[in-house]
Amino acid sequence: MATIIDGKALAQRVREGLKADIARVVAARGRPPGLAVVLVGDDPASAVYVRNKETAANGIGMFSEVIRRPAGTGQQELMDIVARLNQRDDVDGYLVQLPLPKGLDVAAVTNAIDANKDADGLHPLNLGRLVTGEPGPRPCTAAGCLALIDDVGVKLEGKHAVVIGRSTIVGKPTALMLLERNATVTMCHSRTHDLASEVRRADIVVAAVGRPGLVRGEWLKPGAVVIDVGTTRDQAGKLRGDVDFDSAVAVASAITPVPGGVGPMTIAMLLTNAVHAAVRRSRG
Repeated sequence: MATIIDGKALAQRVREGLKADIARVVAARGRPPGLAVVLVGDDPASAVYVRNKETAANGIGMFSEVIRRPAGTGQQELMDIVARLNQRDDVDGYLVQLPLPKGLDVAAVTNAIDANKDADGLHPLNLGRLVTGEPGPRPCTAAGCLALIDDVGVKLEGKHAVVIGRSTIVGKPTALMLLERNATVTMCHSRTHDLASEVRRADIVVAAVGRPGLVRGEWLKPGAVVIDVGTTRDQAGKLRGDVDFDSAVAVASAITPVPGGVGPMTIAMLLTNAVHAAVRRSRG
């Protein structure tokens, strides 16, 4: 049976590890790192996620603020909020919670964020820094996936990783971060032919395609490490991952549960990006 990778426990350790940096920022400038979240609309999943972010930030002594706007908020009003956050000295990092209501231009909003305050790590400049290997905030979920793999002691160099899903938020940055660590990476997606045969070759599987139960245990190479990013609610309201956990747990060497795996780490890496931004700003 696979080891169940405890994302909640690792996220707690990451948050505890940030407290020393927070103390240094407070000592240098007299106030803690600041994280802001812009929430537009009333999407229930987004509301829960934002509440968890606020709780986590407050729990380690950060300043946290949620700016809430109704679903009918216009593009210019949202752009004005972003412009003000770029100028606010008490905000070191921030994000605009996705998805945005229909009619709002996500790309325009993302591009308007100050790249140095980009807590999500999704500004084009920061994605470019990832491609070229330059330092900068990394996309939170991708960084969380790598931290979970590291937590089970896997040495990535020379390993074959299969990433299922090609989104800018998860799939592509995860593949780039694995390449940066000298893994050999195969990118797969919903239109990959014979996905099962690709997965069977993998030492590490990262499933982030949004199809519940897609990856089954019989697809896995015995001893593979499985990181399940999927979070889809079924008709009963139960959260399901992209991996069929019950069959996979008997084949993998380590696997993340859903929930309790990648989700807590995404928030922990968001806090990490904001705290590191505050450290850089406090140094001038």
